[in-house]
Amino acid sequence: MARVKVEVVYAQPGGEDVMTVELAAGATVADALQASGVLVRHAEIDLAHHRIGVYGRIVKQGAVLRDGDRVEIYRPLLVNAKEARRRRARKSLTRL
Repeated sequence: MARVKVEVVYAQPGGEDVMTVELAAGATVADALQASGVLVRHAEIDLAHHRIGVYGRIVKQGAVLRDGDRVEIYRPLLVNAKEARRRRARKSLTRL
């Protein structure tokens, strides 16, 4: 039976948790998350709020993986990018 080897990554401020798993061909993102044990090691991961991607592209948990894929678990943003730019602009204007 064919196998696929994928990497599951969860980045945190202090470093990243990287696990390589080997699964049966046709395995999904959900299968990789389960097999990696990342959901057990990091109880703070809530798949209702954390987005999942493969090489930076958001995917659903039912997406079928290919050999060599990198499954990434994204943490929710603390501040959205527009708001961060506004804050930096305000801060630079106050220095003038």
